Amino acid sequence: MSPGSDAVQKVISKDGTAIAFDRSGKGPAIILVDGALCSRSFGPTPKLAPLLSKHFTVFTYDRRGRGDSGDTAPYSKEREVEDIDALIREAGGSAFVTGHSSGAALCLLAAACGLNISKLALYEPPFMVSNEGRKPPADHETRLRELVHGGRRGDAVRFFMKDVVGMPAVFAAAMRLMFPIWSKLKAVAHTLPYDAAVMGDYTLPAERIASVTMPLLVMDGEKSDVRLRHAVRAVAEALPNAEHLTLKGQTHNVSAATLTPVLVKFFVG
Repeated sequence: MSPGSDAVQKVISKDGTAIAFDRSGKGPAIILVDGALCSRSFGPTPKLAPLLSKHFTVFTYDRRGRGDSGDTAPYSKEREVEDIDALIREAGGSAFVTGHSSGAALCLLAAACGLNISKLALYEPPFMVSNEGRKPPADHETRLRELVHGGRRGDAVRFFMKDVVGMPAVFAAAMRLMFPIWSKLKAVAHTLPYDAAVMGDYTLPAERIASVTMPLLVMDGEKSDVRLRHAVRAVAEALPNAEHLTLKGQTHNVSAATLTPVLVKFFVG
């Protein structure tokens, strides 16, 4: 079933929002949670899901406001947790969950809220736990909202890439010339404040996640930004049943072929 088709599957979240998802493969259920600007048809998920579907029943979904999912106002990160809960219920009541970047931070929040996640795997949740390098502007969420509400979606994407993520200005500007990709980024730019709300001030919420006790794998890439690597170690150290693993040769844009066997080993190996 292709994303965007008339027959797309949907589950209804607690607040009545319809969340679009795809289900593929057989085996234990696993839910994939995307980071900013990504969806079940764009980003890491389309490459990762087919590989995982050889081992799991894979649920990929559009986070609210993206793709075929609804976007009930007002937004709150707690509603996004309820979306994951609705998918877990659709999967039979419990599931493995894995998330990337801000999606990994959302997964941690979901686990802290008590969702029935049997095992959790996170790739580079982008918390800021050291004084190295720059940090996102303190008012990044407000500025993203202002740009979006002003109809300046392209500027919102550029601000996110340059000022929040820290991408060099020349690379952020070059993205505008990659028209197919740029159009997809602009199409979901209105959800950037949602990821900003999930991350807050980018501080690791150590006290809130202290209740996360299920087996957990926290991963980083050997070639990733040192700030992300520090964050991954801090998450692993803050949780009682967490394992830390560095993937050789990988960056924040982790290879699906490299990540798949690691996830399979952790979840069912």
